[in-house]
Amino acid sequence: MSDTRALLAALRRGQPIGAEPLKAFAQGLADGAVSDAQAGAFAMGVVLSKLAPEDAVALTLAMRDSGDVTTWDLPAPIIDKHSTGGVGDCVSLLLAPALAACGGFVPMVSGRGLGHTGGTLDKLEAIPGFKTALTAAEFKHTVAHNGLAIVSASPTLAPADKRLYAIRDVTSTVESLDLITASILSKKLAAGLQALVLDVKCGSGAFMKTPDTARALAQSLVSTANAAGCKTSALITNMNQPLVPSLGNALEVAEVMRALTSQASAPLKELTAALGGQLLADAGLATSPEDGSAKITAAIASGQAAEAFARMCRAQGGPVGFVENWARFLPEANIIREVKAPETGYITAYDGEALGLAVVALGGGRQVETDTIDPAVGLSDLLPLGTRVTKGTPIARIHASRESAATVAEAAVLAATTFGAAPAPQPLIFERLS
Repeated sequence: MSDTRALLAALRRGQPIGAEPLKAFAQGLADGAVSDAQAGAFAMGVVLSKLAPEDAVALTLAMRDSGDVTTWDLPAPIIDKHSTGGVGDCVSLLLAPALAACGGFVPMVSGRGLGHTGGTLDKLEAIPGFKTALTAAEFKHTVAHNGLAIVSASPTLAPADKRLYAIRDVTSTVESLDLITASILSKKLAAGLQALVLDVKCGSGAFMKTPDTARALAQSLVSTANAAGCKTSALITNMNQPLVPSLGNALEVAEVMRALTSQASAPLKELTAALGGQLLADAGLATSPEDGSAKITAAIASGQAAEAFARMCRAQGGPVGFVENWARFLPEANIIREVKAPETGYITAYDGEALGLAVVALGGGRQVETDTIDPAVGLSDLLPLGTRVTKGTPIARIHASRESAATVAEAAVLAATTFGAAPAPQPLIFERLS
């Protein structure tokens, strides 16, 4: 089976495809030899037929190898974390420097906001001068000398995935587990990782709304990554409310800075320690996940994680002294307005997706690819689920550039909030897979 038509015929018949045809297909995606029609047929075929497990691994590796694959010669494990996306999720900005402080090297290739979820790169670019687009040489130098770098994907990183993702977007084939898995892992594995931890979000603010769908994705990612040679575990975590009480780029960076100076809310620290602990154990930098969690917590409490963040910030163009004086550098919105509870009761639920879309509408995300982000806008001081409020109690603050935008956001926040009897507490971590 040496050409794309034969591959598509095998896929249609539900037959195994094999590593070599998939490697040729991925290369054809990257160099244009595969047409849009063939790529669309492949994507639809995978949605309808699924891939055999060995073909899912082969596709991931083929897409990884369609571009540059980074190699390292460093004295400690190359490790990273990936989140499937949520609201108020700024773990990467806290975990990466903590991992570096614990002895790992962290080449984190991150993304921008997608739909209702925020993007790590957009958050970092709220820091004046911070540069996320590095050359391959700059990327390797920054990681080697500072222990970490958080960057955007280069054009030569898994180009087959970039092409196939664009096709999936217009052919309604984005939600295939096999294709999601290959897309995520091809980019991560191209960074030369030895161990990876996955934060698979589940709930109203996540893409995966139910435990069953989140578990299926986590299992697919973990099994494929391990079969591809990268030791990988996953945590399925709660996204029924934002992880921190702020949504918006500069506002979430502020939450991370508070965490680095031991002032953060408990959920951010707890999840950072859990993810980091699992990763350190998998990489041989801790004797167990519990030992790893203790090391992450100590790195943050001692200020070593803050020092690692400061090194990365300076190396990637951020201002000197940012960690010590972050409030001076982060942009602030012109208008800050309180959202007040319309009734007395407990906050029982948030529609996390609606909250995220409210931030996008304020200008904190992109509605089309060419939109410019306003890093200062968003929501802050969002009360946690289970809080009892009386009528008129502030439940959040809106940060906006215009009064009209603040009015629309206020209505959106109230519509996304449910009040009632005291809800049962929810765990932060639903499940672990390794």
